[in-house]
Amino acid sequence: MAIAETNSPQQEKVSSEASAGEKKRWTLSDFDIGKPLGRGKFGHVYLAREKRADPYVLLEQSNHIVALKVLFKSQLQQSQVEHQLRREVEIQSHLRHPNILRLYGYFYDQKRVYLILEYAAKGELYKELQKCKYFSERRSATYVASLARALIYCHGKHVIHRDIKPENLLIGAQGELKIADFGWSVHTFNRRRTMCGTLDYLPPEMVESLEHDASVDIWSLGVLCYEFLYGVPPFEAKEHSDTYRRIVQVDLKFPPKPIVSSAAKDLISQMLVKDSSQRLPLHKLLEHPWVVQNADPSGIYRA
Repeated sequence: MAIAETNSPQQEKVSSEASAGEKKRWTLSDFDIGKPLGRGKFGHVYLAREKRADPYVLLEQSNHIVALKVLFKSQLQQSQVEHQLRREVEIQSHLRHPNILRLYGYFYDQKRVYLILEYAAKGELYKELQKCKYFSERRSATYVASLARALIYCHGKHVIHRDIKPENLLIGAQGELKIADFGWSVHTFNRRRTMCGTLDYLPPEMVESLEHDASVDIWSLGVLCYEFLYGVPPFEAKEHSDTYRRIVQVDLKFPPKPIVSSAAKDLISQMLVKDSSQRLPLHKLLEHPWVVQNADPSGIYRA
């Protein structure tokens, strides 16, 4: 279940304040604000540097360079996503993995909420994929293996991401991939029925509003692997209804171009399986011949 569903609002507020004790000591005046890094539905992201040298709040980042995400309360309230943001902050702030973007803390004022995030110097993966049109098998395998390790870590902590897609991934200074957005993630010990995420990446059980579990992330990773190699998601169609139909029928086709190895196709086919219990487990993915032969063990893609 989602965190906010397991606690009463009062319990949630108390635990949030207890765990965020130090974090709430930040204010906007503690940062030098730099160039804008991006714009989202509810606000903007800026490059920022922490000014203070307080040992209790010192950020674990060289030069204390961070990405400051500024969200407008009015827009969050209008779209009724405060609950979702609270859940995202609660989950992401407790995750520590080299392929997951760190959320160092948050603070707020009368009009805005500020999230203090790790700065991923090489920017959005989505833009990189658009620029390249598609990735090499070496690059794709390196990214897929990195994400599999990050998702194994998340699932070990009972966190399902539920929205793995290029738009939610960033590239760090060394070329390592980082999962950046946990807006649809949940802490779960049970199967869930909530419909969420992006249509092209939704598995059949979510399209059909059936119960789902952590294996939804395996499906999404399979879709992502396909998009890395072909430049488009596998079930894309002009009409939403056709995309739904193709997903439910697992209408998986491999176009002749670009040329993709049979080993890559085999891996994708083992992940995009309708019966969620039959999808290739993530630890088995890391042992798949295509991953073993192509992925850089460091998890860093070097062009």
